[in-house]
Amino acid sequence: MPFAVYALGLAVFAQGTSEFMLSGLVSDIAADLHVSIPAAGLLTSAFAIGMVVGAPLMALFSRNWPRRRALLFFLCVFSAVHVIGALTPSYGVLLATRVVGALANAGFWAVALVTAVSMVGPEARARATSVVVGGVTIACVAGVPAGAALGGHWGWRSAFWAVALVSVPAVVVIARTIPGARPKSTPVPARDELGALARPRLLLTLLTSALVQGATFCAFSYFEPLATHVTGFGAAWVPALLALFGLGSFVGVTVAGRIIDARPVALTTAGLLSLAVGWTGFALTAGSPFATVALVFVQGMLAFGTGTALISWVFRLAADAPTLSGSFATSAFNVGGALGPWFGGLAIDAGFGFRSPLWVSALLMVLALGTAGASLGMRRATDRTRDGIPAI
Repeated sequence: MPFAVYALGLAVFAQGTSEFMLSGLVSDIAADLHVSIPAAGLLTSAFAIGMVVGAPLMALFSRNWPRRRALLFFLCVFSAVHVIGALTPSYGVLLATRVVGALANAGFWAVALVTAVSMVGPEARARATSVVVGGVTIACVAGVPAGAALGGHWGWRSAFWAVALVSVPAVVVIARTIPGARPKSTPVPARDELGALARPRLLLTLLTSALVQGATFCAFSYFEPLATHVTGFGAAWVPALLALFGLGSFVGVTVAGRIIDARPVALTTAGLLSLAVGWTGFALTAGSPFATVALVFVQGMLAFGTGTALISWVFRLAADAPTLSGSFATSAFNVGGALGPWFGGLAIDAGFGFRSPLWVSALLMVLALGTAGASLGMRRATDRTRDGIPAI
C-alpha cells in the first residue's frame, strides 16, 4: 500500500475528530459564547449539512485541478478555519467556520477516496478505501476522547488547536507523495459524470449506504443515555463504550479492506443481514451489561466494514465518473450521518424511551436489505440479458 494512502488516512483522522468532537464540548462552547446548548448543538448540524452539500460541489469545483493541489487546498482551508474557530469570540463566526470547514472536509474526502483508489491496482481498491475510512474510526477511538479530554483541561478552544496541528504533518506528506501532474487521460465531461446518478443500481447502492450509516449513527448518537438509563452503567463508562465502538469500527474497515474484493456480493450481503440481526438483538438485550459491551464492539465492526464495502460498490458502479464517484459516496455517508440521529431523536421524543433508537436502527437495516436486494436483482437481470437470456 503506498505511503501516501496512509497520509490521506491521517488527514481524515483529523477531520473525523473535528466532525464528532463537539459532542463532548457543547456545554463549554455554549457557556463561553453565551448561547444556548441547542444553539451550540447547531454547530454539529451545520457541519453535517455542509458535508452533504459540499461533496459534489467541491468535487466539481476542483475537478480540473491536479489532485495534489486539490487535496492541499482543502486541507489548508480546513486547518485555517479551525485556527479562526479557536480564536473567535463570536458564535456567528464559529458557525461560519464550521460550514466552511465542512465544505473543505467534503471536498477533501471526495478527492481523497478517488486518489487512494487510483494509486493501487483493482485487487487493492477496497483496502485503499478502508485505509482512508479508517481515519474516521481511529478518530472515534482516540481523537474524540482526546478532544473531550483537552476541552476538559484547557477549554474547548484547545481541541480546535489540536485539530489544526494534526493536519500539518498530513499537509507535508501529501505535498511530498501525491503526484502533482494532472491525469494523462482526457477528463470525462461533468455532465456525463453527473449522468451516472441516473443509473438505478448506483442510486440504490447510494441509498443502501445512507441507510446503513443512518442506522449506525442513530444508535451511536444515543449510546450515552442508553448505557446510563437502560443498561445501568455509570457515566464514567460512556467514554470507554464509545472507544470500544471505535475500536470495532477500525477492525471492521481493516478486515473488510483485505477481503471484500474477493467476494464482494457475499460479504456485503452477510454484513447487511448481520447488522439487521445485531441491532434487533441489541434492542432486546440492552439491559444486560455483558450484551451491551459485546454488541457495541460487534456492531461497530459490522457497520464500518459493511460501509467500506458499499463505498467500494459505488466505485465499481460509477467507474466512468472518476471525479465525482468519491463525492457520491461521501454524500451518501453523511446523509445517513445527519438523518440517523434525527430519526432516533424523534423516537425518543415520541415517548418510546432510550432503547428506541436501536429499534429505529433495526428498521433502517430492513430497508437497507430491501434496497440492496433490488440492486442485486437488477444485477442478475443484466447478467441474464448479457448471456442472451431474457430478463424476467
